[in-house]
Amino acid sequence: MDAVLQEIDGLTPLPYQRELVAYLKSMEPEVWAWGSSLSVQEQHSNDVRAQLLRDTYRLTHATHPQVYALCEQALHRLQIDAPITVYQANGQSMNATLFYLPGEVHVVLQGPVLDRLQENELLALLGHELAHYCLWSSHDGDYLVADRVLNHSASVHISSASYAESARLYGLHVELYADRGAALAAQSSAVAIAMLVKVHTGIAEVNAEAYLQQALELDEKAGQLSQGTSHPESFLRSQAIDMWWRQDPQLDSWLERRLRGPLSLASLDLPGQVALTAITRGFIARYLQRSELHSEKVTTQAQQFFPDWQADFPPVDLATLTTEHLDDSVQEYLHYVLLDLALADEDLREPALEQAARIAHTLGSQEGFLKILKRDIKLGKRELTNLTSRAAGGLSQ
Repeated sequence: MDAVLQEIDGLTPLPYQRELVAYLKSMEPEVWAWGSSLSVQEQHSNDVRAQLLRDTYRLTHATHPQVYALCEQALHRLQIDAPITVYQANGQSMNATLFYLPGEVHVVLQGPVLDRLQENELLALLGHELAHYCLWSSHDGDYLVADRVLNHSASVHISSASYAESARLYGLHVELYADRGAALAAQSSAVAIAMLVKVHTGIAEVNAEAYLQQALELDEKAGQLSQGTSHPESFLRSQAIDMWWRQDPQLDSWLERRLRGPLSLASLDLPGQVALTAITRGFIARYLQRSELHSEKVTTQAQQFFPDWQADFPPVDLATLTTEHLDDSVQEYLHYVLLDLALADEDLREPALEQAARIAHTLGSQEGFLKILKRDIKLGKRELTNLTSRAAGGLSQ
């Protein structure tokens, strides 16, 4: 696990981070312009300097030469050319925080990290914080702007739930990015994991291999989706560090499952809104592949979803709408899309319901769709049986 990588590309923003930056730039240009504005940056800088002077004790090169020697080593390994200042804040829990200012690195330590962490673990901790600086200062500051926009929107409580969920997920991915900086600075995934567990638990000694095995056992049994609000759980972070260090090709898909999970109406983020809109459009197109359903009333119903509806929109591939990608809430939503279309024209009721049932059957969710038909439009048992038979017959033709 701890062999120094020879082909590593260094730190690269994670796919979700890139996706959110692209969304904000294209879909929220005015908000993006505000987040990029000089006045916002100047206000932030003034606030940071005042907070550091007020709330911390500044460590000097003369009093803490060993700390600054490790800082220089971490700066070199992360290829950062900027002066660094380290501070100690009040508090018993071990932690560290980067206070970002352009061209300056300010790291605030909290709790007994200088006493509890070994040199290589402190190096990893510094690498984690310096990775934040790498992210904020590179790529024309795009990832700093995204962080500023998302966190401001979440804090003022006036934005949609999707903004809040996007801010949460963005923050989790930022921490995973910074964890990679910890491994790079220490030149060891094991040291990065040990540091992570020590800071999280306060324990004096950590066996990284043993903890990673513990994390793998939990992941295999539960396959848990992260519930973290600011940081992913340690058992997920340790696996992510290890997989990235080994350049595991499954890392991105694993992170997608563990941090975002299937598309869900209850936790829809901004990219999720885009995805669900595309799925809905393609789903309607799939339903309307049956040409006899193209009545004026059905077209009007499609236009209730999409005013720009055109008959040539490409249909969605139903094979992509699995339970791995969609949870029960989205499947139920799609059932109601089918029902709205099927009931739009009374003259087409029979073939329309048959087409809807056939699509639900292909999705593997026919039972749920039939429950809706029974509950909401009061179809009887015989009608449901006949409908199921006709839908299955249509599939075999």
